[in-house]
Amino acid sequence: MGYRVVVAGATGNVGREMLNILAEREFPADEIAVVASSRSTGDMVDFGETGRQLKVQNIEHFDPEGWDIALFAIGSEGSKLHAPRFAAAGCTVIDNASLYRMDPDVPLIVPEVNPEAIEGYRARNIIANPNCSTAQLVVALKPLHDAARIKRVVVATYQSVSGAGKAGMDELFEQSRNIFVGDPATPQKFTKQIAFNVIPHIDSFLEDGTTKEEWKMVVETKKILDPKIKVSATCVRVPVFVGHSEAVNIEFEDEISAAEAKRILREAPGVMLVDKHEDGGYVTPIECVGEYATYVSRVREDPTVDNGLSLWCVSDNLRKGAALNAVQIAELLGRRHLQKAA
Repeated sequence: MGYRVVVAGATGNVGREMLNILAEREFPADEIAVVASSRSTGDMVDFGETGRQLKVQNIEHFDPEGWDIALFAIGSEGSKLHAPRFAAAGCTVIDNASLYRMDPDVPLIVPEVNPEAIEGYRARNIIANPNCSTAQLVVALKPLHDAARIKRVVVATYQSVSGAGKAGMDELFEQSRNIFVGDPATPQKFTKQIAFNVIPHIDSFLEDGTTKEEWKMVVETKKILDPKIKVSATCVRVPVFVGHSEAVNIEFEDEISAAEAKRILREAPGVMLVDKHEDGGYVTPIECVGEYATYVSRVREDPTVDNGLSLWCVSDNLRKGAALNAVQIAELLGRRHLQKAA
């Protein structure tokens, strides 16, 4: 006996990727429902490459009674409306929005990092998926933290336009085309031209000059990994369609060499180490698209601080940063608690 699974936001980038990954990983679902807003009702979406198509239902009218798990990719406003309704009906919500991430009664989970946190899901019957940049960062940091205790992390992100949804991807495409033919590249989704440019601004600004995206990385890393870690983040949007990259500088309490860090990362769950000191001996975002792993390259010692390392981290933000992590949480929930497919 398998699960009854709902994918909410099934017509968006992340929702479609959730369906792809459920199919790829052969998640034990007896039944799958796809729901979205009224404007998508009646549309058909592919269930991965199975050849099967699913008809989109209106989330407003969907009855979650009797369903086991709902994967939400509908934004914070949609989650605020519907997550409590689904949870109250006994359908555990795994939410990709930021709304519940810092709620003390809602576990914020990356299965390779803090699977034990799932034990607290019953308080709200909601589990939060972290920010896309946080997810890949903590996968890379966790095994190193276990080995030498991280004191401080300074991270600069290079985030693809898919993190801003289909509108962000369309804007990069349209602006690039317009520039080649001599037409204006007027910003609409982003605050400045994104084609052939980088923008050091993601989400809204806070009073201290940081952005909300940077704040998310700081507080989520602390909640998932260790509240004692100091984190400084600078989040930048770059003209890449899919795949987030991060330049990470880490200061440890204990001594750790680059060679030891590489050995640890080579064996770490969810990590793929690609680190050769030669042309092309590292991973770029275009190479991580469609992959499950968080790729780590350029691991080296930082001589400017005691016990310091620097590294480069790349992952498919629609997968590990969102859809894959949500499905992995569903798998963890099934193994540890629901056990219908055991």
